[in-house]
Amino acid sequence: MKKTILITGGCGFVGSNLAVFFKTSYPGYSIIALDNLKRRGSELNINRLKDAGVEFIHGDIRNREDFDQVGPIDLLIEASAEPSVLAGINSSLDYLINTNLNGTINCLGYAAKHQAGFLFLSTSRVYPIKHIENIRFTETTSRFEMLAAQDMTGVSAAGINENFPLDGCRTFYGATKLASELLIHEYNAMLRMKTVINRCGVITGPYQMGKVDQGVVVLWVARHFWKNKLGYFGYGGEGKQVRDILHIHDLYRLIDLQVHDMDKFNGQVFNVGGGHGCSVSLKELTALCEEVTGNKIVIENIPENRQADIRTYITDNTKITALSGWRPEKNPKDIIAEIHGWIRENQLILNNILN
Repeated sequence: MKKTILITGGCGFVGSNLAVFFKTSYPGYSIIALDNLKRRGSELNINRLKDAGVEFIHGDIRNREDFDQVGPIDLLIEASAEPSVLAGINSSLDYLINTNLNGTINCLGYAAKHQAGFLFLSTSRVYPIKHIENIRFTETTSRFEMLAAQDMTGVSAAGINENFPLDGCRTFYGATKLASELLIHEYNAMLRMKTVINRCGVITGPYQMGKVDQGVVVLWVARHFWKNKLGYFGYGGEGKQVRDILHIHDLYRLIDLQVHDMDKFNGQVFNVGGGHGCSVSLKELTALCEEVTGNKIVIENIPENRQADIRTYITDNTKITALSGWRPEKNPKDIIAEIHGWIRENQLILNNILN
């Protein structure tokens, strides 16, 4: 059956890749990418989308009237966001709240108007900093590791699951995402809208315009490629902080399952990430980048912690894997090699953005 899928943030890293993957897998579907092109580099995806047969609409989810350009839809994938964890801390809160909360409300209203399904890309940053920092851990030569025995629910050596405590502060960015989640639950219960919420960790891969506060894996590869400096910030300045990383196509594989069986996943929240098997510390990421690029760069050691930093975050995918059978396929070295190849092939275009 033909579907019309609207992807907001459709020229961003996640949105553009999902749009291309869906159109490639289902040529008969109408895939629409809506984006305000605010993030630098997002304009580079317009021709890529058009070449794939995706319809691009220049619009902003903050403006309800911009949805009038879209028409009827069967499904809305909410992939738009101000994604910086530092947003609102040293800058105005207006854009963050108007995009990540009010914008999502506009998306929900539009999906409800057309009785469409709603898939929301949330974040692991909904979990409070104080609880993550209280996770019991051990220290190895290259990373911090979560211990199996913990004092809190929702965490083990496998990582953090959906039962992890939610009381406490989590950054303004995380708060807007959690507030959106609460409203999505209301639309699901009160208006019978079919909804799915995926709390994603670090998502990465080619076409990501990485920066210090968002897209760190691509940033790390790019700095090694162009032989620029980096820094290990906080926790002693040794680079032992750990994150799991998820390749964008692995995320698409899951969303493809969810989109085509909404009843199975309806109303639920899932932690979605690379898991322990696809996790790296900054120190380990450096070693991989050196191996793949052949370059070694200067990395400064800054021991002091920064605001909103966390020591470790690893996704426990147990719930989503048990329900769907999905699990990540890409490993860190493959991901780094793929990003490096993309940068190498497009270095003239990317030089002014990533360098």
